[in-house]
Amino acid sequence: MITRRHLIRSIGGLSALGISTAAYGVAVEPVLRLRITRYHPTPRQWPADFPLKIAVIADVHACDPWMPLERIEAIVDRTNALKPDIIVLLGDYVAGLHHVTRIIPSSEWAKVLGGLKAPLGVHAVMGNHDYWDDRTVQRTGHGPTIAHRALEAAGIPVYENDVVRLTKDGRPFWLAGLGDQLAFLPARRLRTVSRFGADDLGATLAKVTDDAPIILLAHEPNIAPRVPVRVALQLSGHTHGGQIRLLGWSPAVPPQQGIQLAYGHIRLKCDVIVSGGLGCSIMPLRFGVPPEIVEVTLGRTSPVVS
Repeated sequence: MITRRHLIRSIGGLSALGISTAAYGVAVEPVLRLRITRYHPTPRQWPADFPLKIAVIADVHACDPWMPLERIEAIVDRTNALKPDIIVLLGDYVAGLHHVTRIIPSSEWAKVLGGLKAPLGVHAVMGNHDYWDDRTVQRTGHGPTIAHRALEAAGIPVYENDVVRLTKDGRPFWLAGLGDQLAFLPARRLRTVSRFGADDLGATLAKVTDDAPIILLAHEPNIAPRVPVRVALQLSGHTHGGQIRLLGWSPAVPPQQGIQLAYGHIRLKCDVIVSGGLGCSIMPLRFGVPPEIVEVTLGRTSPVVS
């Protein structure tokens, strides 16, 4: 995960590049640049003749002035324009910054995200900030969070250690949503709540009842080394690509079990794609990792006949 110490150390390393570079990282890259990053993985567990286009939105962190509703509306429009089969939201919808002019209520940003449209629907999981921002959930040790309820009120189902079986062109697959792995802060939870995360990978996958391929949504990518070969694809966010990325290296995100899970496509027992996300955490700075909507295409697309 991104820690304050690692991020501040990374920011300090940028000082040698000059004030103009820092200004770019605050005012230009996180605000004015929005890219579509495309992946076409070929998981062993996914049928090659089963095309599926997935649009991925991660780490919105809604707040003024860094991620206002107008920017979220533009993200929704760009995502819909991709015409994906399915849209997945990977958590951290609430602000991850202290220096903001307004915390946008969950009902407002959820209503905007409710404008996302795809034939197989829009599906979501929660992130750590969505849990941390809800003091009642922190005290009691269980959800649903305010963000969870807001998304469902906007017509978007949220999965916490749950699955849904979907079908495209008569071909089934499973979408599994994992509870957040960093849900409960020790300083806020009750002494009777001993767990740190709301995740239960085993119980989630046990709900799959046939051999159709599985796509796993997990806000933090750290679970990846434990994900069994039964899963075809894991989609994650959380890292923001480190927010600072120099020559392909993200100093703010240390390796997990010797594996760099900061950003991009990693192949373990299953294929893992980590989005760089859209918003910022701790500080309103991105450098070398512009905000992105991720488009993942599985399987072969049909050839165009002229």
